[in-house]
Amino acid sequence: MDTLAILIPCYNEAQTIGKVITDCQAAVKDVPGKTVIYVYDNNSTDDTKAIALEKGAVVRSEIQQGKGNVIRRMFREVNAESYIMLDGDDTYPAEDIPGMVDLIINQKVDMVVGDRLSSTYFEENKRPFHNFGNRIVRWSINHFFNNEIRDIMTGYRAFSFNFVKTFPVLSTGFEIETEMSITAAINHMHVKNYLITYRDRPEGSSSKLNTFSDGMKVLKTIASMFRNYHPQLFYSLISLIFLIVAAAFFFPVVWVPYLETGDVNNFPTLIVCGFLVMAAIISLYSGFILHSLVKQEKRDFEFHLQEVQFEHEHLQK
Repeated sequence: MDTLAILIPCYNEAQTIGKVITDCQAAVKDVPGKTVIYVYDNNSTDDTKAIALEKGAVVRSEIQQGKGNVIRRMFREVNAESYIMLDGDDTYPAEDIPGMVDLIINQKVDMVVGDRLSSTYFEENKRPFHNFGNRIVRWSINHFFNNEIRDIMTGYRAFSFNFVKTFPVLSTGFEIETEMSITAAINHMHVKNYLITYRDRPEGSSSKLNTFSDGMKVLKTIASMFRNYHPQLFYSLISLIFLIVAAAFFFPVVWVPYLETGDVNNFPTLIVCGFLVMAAIISLYSGFILHSLVKQEKRDFEFHLQEVQFEHEHLQK
């Protein structure tokens, strides 16, 4: 079991991976215990793997394309007291590693978030839609999931053993960071923000992110997790929409003419409104049932957390 595992997911980062590994090695030279740098290559077509091996990293591969798939593999295979995850594009300062690890080890934090948005991100990042998207995602998650994570989509994080071994990786792409933030919030795990200095990619290095397609995936992930973890509110809103639509058609088309003539002249509209009301009732009670299931899942998670803690103590011996 490593004392510290530095996890670097990579795809065609030959230009920067050597410097990232060297910076990490320099940053952890005074960190006690065994530190191992793992580079997980995701089908690179350049010299990323060769350079990483030359610099002394442990190099492994993940064939399934996508950052989420790489992180799933890393979390399964690596056992450590604490973990650092950062990208191989040299946008994150490795000198912050000891401070972030200290929070994991000495303050028992489950996840430390490298906060770019409170420092230099909006000045360094030259992609305005990325800046706008980060603001939207941060507001929506902090609003809907009641937390204070300042940088939802940062790729620079520290983790405890318990977080890594209980985090269910469902995403396959860059929406994985959003999933991490939401999962930590809904399970009441101890999260700390850590201010870092962000720097944009060096000249000639290209981002793998697609602003619009990856942005839509992130928003879809937020909506999906909101539905899964707040089903009572989600399905109550759907029920309310059904009732509003039913009322909008029923009163002017069916009820008002009935008061004037005493006859129901629009039976099709009346039937549709009846079905909408039934759908509203079903949606409302579905939310109640799913809310109970979510409560049970949270109880099961706490028991699973105890099992992982026992495994952690066993590996330390």
